[in-house]
Amino acid sequence: MKSDLLKYIEEKIPSLSKGQRLIANYIIEHYDKVAFMTAAKLGKTVGTSESTVVRFAYEIGFDGYPELQFAIQEMIRNKLTYNQRMEVAKQRIDKDDILGSVLNLDIEKIRLTIAQTSREDFNAAVDSIINARRIYIFGARSSAPLASFLCFYYRLIFDDIYHINANSEAEIFEQMIKINNEDVLILMSFPRYSRRAQMALQFSLDRGAKVVSITDSASSPIAKNTSHLLLARSEMASFVDSLVAPLSLVNALIVATAMKKEKDIKEAFTKLEQLWDEYGVY
Repeated sequence: MKSDLLKYIEEKIPSLSKGQRLIANYIIEHYDKVAFMTAAKLGKTVGTSESTVVRFAYEIGFDGYPELQFAIQEMIRNKLTYNQRMEVAKQRIDKDDILGSVLNLDIEKIRLTIAQTSREDFNAAVDSIINARRIYIFGARSSAPLASFLCFYYRLIFDDIYHINANSEAEIFEQMIKINNEDVLILMSFPRYSRRAQMALQFSLDRGAKVVSITDSASSPIAKNTSHLLLARSEMASFVDSLVAPLSLVNALIVATAMKKEKDIKEAFTKLEQLWDEYGVY
């Protein structure tokens, strides 16, 4: 049902009440707006009540309106154009307090990430990273700054860190040609998902490497068949991607690995402090 939600809703229209048909038709025509509407606002927009919206969600097989709304959000996550994102942002962000609106959306995504990310998966991912011979890190498109941030700190902790900078599919293969079953790839991709991230995932798995996928949903293209799935909710703030929660997750990875390699890190930072003083870095 959820794989073709709009078609499913269209097929249900004949069995719906008059008010529910209004809701169904509005969702089909304006799903990008409905994805971030409250039940009360959707009811007001189509000229019916909030309770009718809630009953509609139950009628088409969901356990309430929040579950229906989440299904719509999942459906559109990788489909919205930049212009559509701008339109969605107008509904969600208070133009008189843009700062407060955006920061509160980020706070909510961090809360959701805390609730949804498996501690078992997180700890298993940390162990795989610690035990890897080589660590490859690839952040696709808007995730590239996350990969750079992780690389910066991991190079202070580990010896063999490979930052994949790929402007083409061929460059991915060239930079990962030596990856094997002793290695791990830390892969990051958020909507709109990059096809290159999917290629990096498959290339690594084919060669026996473990993959830690950091993405926003279990339905993400890089979530399937990955060794370790770490979920961090992303947010659309206008046409830009807000990756505050993913960055917090990356911070947690850095702290967790650092604590497990505390002795090595102390030695490394002792040497670095001496070099920084010698060369007047700070």
